[in-house]
Amino acid sequence: MSEKKASLLHGELEVEHGQAPRRPGWRTVALRLAQLLCLTGALYACILYGRAKQGNGNIDVDKLMRESPLIDTHDDFPEFIRRMYGNDIHQKNFTVEDRLPLHVDFPRLRKGRVGARKNQTNTMIQSTQSSKSVHDTFQQIDLVQRLIQRYPDTLVGALTAADVKTNFARQPGKISSLMGIEGLHQIGNSASILRAYYNLGVRYATLTHFCHNKYADSEHPAKPLHGGLSDAGRDLVREMNRIGMMVDISHTSADTQRDALKTSRAPVIFSHSNAFTVCKHTRNAPDDVLNMLKANGGVIMVTFLPGYVNLSGNATLSDFADHIQYIGNLIGYKHVGIGSDFDGMGSVPTGLEDVSHYPDLIQELANRGIGAEDLKDVMGRNILRVLSEVETVAAKMSKCTRPLQDYIQPR
Repeated sequence: MSEKKASLLHGELEVEHGQAPRRPGWRTVALRLAQLLCLTGALYACILYGRAKQGNGNIDVDKLMRESPLIDTHDDFPEFIRRMYGNDIHQKNFTVEDRLPLHVDFPRLRKGRVGARKNQTNTMIQSTQSSKSVHDTFQQIDLVQRLIQRYPDTLVGALTAADVKTNFARQPGKISSLMGIEGLHQIGNSASILRAYYNLGVRYATLTHFCHNKYADSEHPAKPLHGGLSDAGRDLVREMNRIGMMVDISHTSADTQRDALKTSRAPVIFSHSNAFTVCKHTRNAPDDVLNMLKANGGVIMVTFLPGYVNLSGNATLSDFADHIQYIGNLIGYKHVGIGSDFDGMGSVPTGLEDVSHYPDLIQELANRGIGAEDLKDVMGRNILRVLSEVETVAAKMSKCTRPLQDYIQPR
């Protein structure tokens, strides 16, 4: 009697004439199951890749940006104007000057569909020269206010989340202007000055810049001073909660970030930082801190600075989008936004050369399959939610918590 063979997948099952087929051994079954799983996985990956490549082609980015404000939480335009033009805002007509030397001007802001900006006031003075830092900060706050007064058809002041929403709805085309300070060396070791800044419109404060200070450790220098927040720093974070000023932990050490997230009674922000897992620079946030940020209800605003996007420094729009997508997948798209650092850096990512390219960024994210509601969150709803929650916490704390007072030696 001859034998006939029938082949199933890549295993052979012998069939002898007049006999029942032999059952395959367990190794053959395991092999076939593994092959089936591989084929299924490959098919699923192809489907996902196809979806990602196809993206959300039905999303009209232009319509999306008319419906929801794009908010950038970090640009250095006031300091650029102060340095470039000697604090004189009358040398140029910024409504028609469309090629200022760096990344921001009014025509390009309109082209980029920007709904609100947080004008960053910063000084590079170390904490030992606090009086000069306070002087320079007041000058920049005044400069922002003068710009709003000089260009009322382009800029409009905003102090609350509700102000931004109202301005966007009722004054389309105008850009809400809010303010922040970049480092507590700018308060001259005084809670009184912090409150004075708040009364002038400052709505967030970065705990450190490029130096340690009385309150917290910076990411640079690497050797810590306090090991995170100092006791004075914890008191000041709570005072920021009490008055309604957002706590910004960009530029701080990872230990400062963890301490701030444990201490703050309100959501915390990174005004301009990226994901450490994607780009292993110490200015970026590690995963455990990002998970703490999610539990806190805060938001990380991803920055364009090339060295924080890609360690090679040769960053692209796609590289930047990788950070947003990574953070969105890790902790959710309700905890990520945009904090460019335009006018505060020399080089820029290819494809994000200036503020006019925000629509290109939103299109890239849509092409990756990120939905319309998530895109609106990233564009601005997240930071407005945080600001609103900070305001709510302040309204409660101000009723039962005394202001932090500066101690002076009795005379």
